[in-house]
Amino acid sequence: MLDIFDTLCEINACVSPSGSEEAVSVAIAKVAAPFADSITTDALGNLIVKKNGKPGGKKIMLSAHMDSIGLVVTYIDDKGYIRFSNLGGINAPGLPGTPVRFGNGTRGVVAMEGKVKLADCKIQNLYIDIGVSSREEAEKYVKIADVAAFDTPAFRTGNCIVSPYLDNRISCVTLLRALELVSASTPENELYFVFSVQEEVGTRGAQVAAFGLEPDLGLAVDVTRTGDTPEIAVPMACDAGGGAAVKIMDGSLICSPKLVAALEKCAETNNIKYQREILLNGGTDAGVMQRSKGGMHAGCISIPTRYIHSPQEMCCESDVADSAALIAAFVSAKIEL
Repeated sequence: MLDIFDTLCEINACVSPSGSEEAVSVAIAKVAAPFADSITTDALGNLIVKKNGKPGGKKIMLSAHMDSIGLVVTYIDDKGYIRFSNLGGINAPGLPGTPVRFGNGTRGVVAMEGKVKLADCKIQNLYIDIGVSSREEAEKYVKIADVAAFDTPAFRTGNCIVSPYLDNRISCVTLLRALELVSASTPENELYFVFSVQEEVGTRGAQVAAFGLEPDLGLAVDVTRTGDTPEIAVPMACDAGGGAAVKIMDGSLICSPKLVAALEKCAETNNIKYQREILLNGGTDAGVMQRSKGGMHAGCISIPTRYIHSPQEMCCESDVADSAALIAAFVSAKIEL
């Protein structure tokens, strides 16, 4: 059985923000290869791992986005300090002091201009210091449009995993583990495990994949916020350690009620721990899958995750295992909606 933490570290070693997913795509394909019947990449960069099923089953698309939020170089000043913009949702006040790494291995640290207070900090007040003293020296290591990712460590603590980019690499691990589980026998359905691109900048990859594949049913896997931290601003009935989170709705869709009911029945039949989830803001690949072409039954299994879009996110390892088990049990069996 794939080790959740080790697999996460393997694919998370890649610097692959939105639009630069090639490295993480290669890493995921390497893990998926022993369990796949075919692996292809479409024009946008989505990695599509197919698992053949029995004749007469449904065509199911399972999507976990493999891109992450990140930083893109926009300007290098005379002293070699690097200005950047964001790829996806970045919380500027949370970045000062964060180590970052570029795709070529160059490392640096995010710092803030001295003229602003932390609470007032915006992206334009931040820069990356790579330890050089001129533009000419900096350009030996970094060029305009190069991308960087958080270079914070991954570790286990208590019952949890702490790591950058659990959003959404932990969902990629979940799908890989589900793929391993279904590969033990021939599933009833034709399965397409899609590791999508550019979700953080508008769910672009999943939209293209769903249009091309024309599945009967779509199931996204993504992280969701939790309601179990102190003095949370918006109460939420979803806890880390509470099991696989079956999404009811979020900002991008109202999930198919029939699909929700079928997922819950599958969890209960197989004694898999689960909870219901409503995310008031944000969305997932499920939203664009639901609206592709003539539409489809669409839903989402979520991994409850604390501190999303920060340099250090946290989730419970058992929730990942429960989510993979639920996905595998559901897509392996005959589905009537």
